[in-house]
Amino acid sequence: MKTSTSSAVSDRIPDWLRWLALVWLFVWFPVYWHAWGAANFLHLCDVAVILTCLGLWTNNALVLSSQVVSSVVIDILWALDVAAWLVFHRHFIGGTEYLFDTACPLWIRLLSLFHVIMPVILIWSLGRLGYDRRGFRLQAAIALPMIIASRFVTPEKNLNFALADPFFHRQLGPAPVHLAITYLALVLAVYLPTHLLFVRLYSPTTTNK
Repeated sequence: MKTSTSSAVSDRIPDWLRWLALVWLFVWFPVYWHAWGAANFLHLCDVAVILTCLGLWTNNALVLSSQVVSSVVIDILWALDVAAWLVFHRHFIGGTEYLFDTACPLWIRLLSLFHVIMPVILIWSLGRLGYDRRGFRLQAAIALPMIIASRFVTPEKNLNFALADPFFHRQLGPAPVHLAITYLALVLAVYLPTHLLFVRLYSPTTTNK
């Protein structure tokens, strides 16, 4: 009986982390809304924060697995881009320029350090809940409308690289072609390899056994 109870506890996110995630969401969301505007929540990184916090709160392996697929590689690239600017004064890919914009208060910019912490929390959560292999399909479904909407709602910001690619900084053909290439590149070059890696590294959830 004790073994069963212990196993059930180990398969859950600790309450202190669940509450911390909820408090973070209630603080971070309105601050980001005020600083960057509601349209900024089309950004896949911001979607990841919201879904990760909700996944932690609800002990939802599917939601957390989808954000592992979405965030781990992207957050590492974000950190490398910041490091490239700090060391070489050049951006590796781009997308972190806002972090060095002194027009925005430093404490608000520092909230973006969630990019450094989230991969650790997400990977750790897989050890508690397992990796739900449906997360790849869920994240692929989430990304498509976000990328399309980014082109029309916030074209000046190039969110999710919906108007120009991160390497050559240009549109890759007509709008539908560019969006298709951007989406497929994200799914096939980022999401799929991440999914395959975590399939090998972590046991599946009960749903997937």
